[in-house]
Amino acid sequence: MSENKLHSSEKVQYETSVSKILKRFPERQQPFTTSSDIEVKRLYDADSAESKSSYPGQYPYTRGIQPTMYRSRFWTMRQYAGFGSAAETNKRFRYLLEQGQTGLSVAFDLPTQIGYDSDDIMSEGEVGKVGVAIDTLKDMERLLDQIPLDKVSTSMTINAPASVLLCMYIAVGEKQGVPLEKLTGTIQNDILKEYIARGTYIFPPKPSMRLITNIFEYCQKFVPKFNTISISGYHIREAGSNAVQEAAFTIANGIAYVDAAIESGLDVDSFAPRLAFFFNAHNNFFEEVAKFRASRRIWAKIMKEHYQAKDPKSWKLRFHTQTGGSTLTAQQPDNNIVRVTLQALAAVMGGTQSLHTNSRDEALSLPTEDSARIALRTQQIIAHESGVADTIDPLGGSYYVEALTDEMEEKINEYLEQIKEIGGAVQAVEEGYMQREIHQNAYEIQKRIEKEEEIIVGLNKFKLDEEVNPDLLKVDEALEKAQIESLQSIRKERDQKAVDKALSALKENAKTPDANLIPNILDAVRVYASVGEICNVLREEFGEYTGL
Repeated sequence: MSENKLHSSEKVQYETSVSKILKRFPERQQPFTTSSDIEVKRLYDADSAESKSSYPGQYPYTRGIQPTMYRSRFWTMRQYAGFGSAAETNKRFRYLLEQGQTGLSVAFDLPTQIGYDSDDIMSEGEVGKVGVAIDTLKDMERLLDQIPLDKVSTSMTINAPASVLLCMYIAVGEKQGVPLEKLTGTIQNDILKEYIARGTYIFPPKPSMRLITNIFEYCQKFVPKFNTISISGYHIREAGSNAVQEAAFTIANGIAYVDAAIESGLDVDSFAPRLAFFFNAHNNFFEEVAKFRASRRIWAKIMKEHYQAKDPKSWKLRFHTQTGGSTLTAQQPDNNIVRVTLQALAAVMGGTQSLHTNSRDEALSLPTEDSARIALRTQQIIAHESGVADTIDPLGGSYYVEALTDEMEEKINEYLEQIKEIGGAVQAVEEGYMQREIHQNAYEIQKRIEKEEEIIVGLNKFKLDEEVNPDLLKVDEALEKAQIESLQSIRKERDQKAVDKALSALKENAKTPDANLIPNILDAVRVYASVGEICNVLREEFGEYTGL
């Protein structure tokens, strides 16, 4: 009997046995779906998907962007940290590096993120609360004290004032004697997702895009190893999108940044190799793995076929992953360790280049030192004990994963076509298209949770009568006063004439659309002009975005 006939006969036998068993034991639900409402079939076999996977390190990189992946080097293990003062955060950084962390990831407080100084009336009560307060170069010096910038890669979650914080980082490198070409790291610098999901924007879209392409151009010439943008789906997912929407809207934003850079006169291969992405990892394990594989394939095709990029490095979607903060619960917080482990494993199985694992208590407060250590240990155990990093794309060839990768690719491309018809990501943002899609999905998720159609262990099922009262990190209220006093002291000590001159030059160049503003911002930073002072100059010239 031929193999095909045998396969057909076995399939008939299986289907007969299924129909018998279903009469006695009906399935738990109908239909089974992923979080993106993709139907999950009862069984996947060789007929379910035609494998489109190349070898690792080969276009279109479905199986990974490097030929040996983690067999040569593990992903960068980052722990997002930042609270209170720069000095306090520096202590946490050095502790994490001592514990085996391989890269820094900086969280900035809300005033810094929206370009206000700590003594601004708009900052009252928020200084150092959700991240570290950075007002001037002096704070950045304290933040990075005794951290060798030629050896440590630093990621900074900063968007609207990204140019200012990047310049501060460069200036600290100069003070350490580190050549610019040796500085490594990433600035998020993704303003479109701020309009879509997060809200920490300052300027309108057009001048914001100008600042982003200014960074592309400057770093391509002077800081070639620095990733100039981290195109972020993380916050899109945290705002309530599903996995398909997260990938589609992130890639659409990436297309908008490439378009803006090309329109500014840059050659695609001069900046595309330094583009990076930032994705979320949620609980639906196989869907998350398929999302990462499909996203790599889609981006490679866009860069090679649409933009005609010649450098293979321009085709590769390199990404950082963070486990899903919105999936964590205040109830039974130790359950979050399990969730984070599954999510981190999905990121590794999906081929991430860098990973942050959330801490168990982040639904309640900033993480304690113990919680941050457990989160880091989670990555280290996956890397050194699980064996999943010993072979490349271990789920490749899985009937289910290959079929799901294909379906994710198809659905992501459907969204990309809709956004293209609207006029691109910037136009879609201005019309509120992506925002509406996310809000609708978030509403549907909440309804399912409330109806117990989607089970969250400890939240809507398997609950305990408990009082949630773990040891939490509390930011000392006195830190705000100390930060303000430090800023005011720096203002008295600095050369005010040099500050005025630098800010005046920035103001003049901001009026010239073709001028690159990074050298002006760097000059202002070096003489200790503050984040708020620099952003206020740009506010005067560019205006402020007030939303839809």
